[in-house]
Amino acid sequence: MQKTPILAGNLDLTMTQPLKTSFRVLRLVSMVTILAFTVAACNSAKRLKNANVNEVTEGMSKKQVESILGLPTTVDTKDFVVLKKTVYVYDQGKESVTIVFKDDKVQSKVSTLSD
Repeated sequence: MQKTPILAGNLDLTMTQPLKTSFRVLRLVSMVTILAFTVAACNSAKRLKNANVNEVTEGMSKKQVESILGLPTTVDTKDFVVLKKTVYVYDQGKESVTIVFKDDKVQSKVSTLSD
């Protein structure tokens, strides 16, 4: 097994080939993870516009709303015995869009966008 010397101060450490390969894999996985989070952050930061908000209609699913407006800034879910209520809030500076879901379907929306 080939060993590669590593100098750490006065210590002479050696690293085996399998250990070097493990470090390379770990570094690659770390870079891919950082890239994935960066892309996700860019996609969730869609600019809210009245035209997009107007596409959201009563009865739409959460997935449909997210495909139009992106991921919400905050989510509040309340499970009652007879129904499930979820509120999506999209904040953009001083403006916001609030989408209320009843049993996972759009029930209402309120927008303070000035577009």
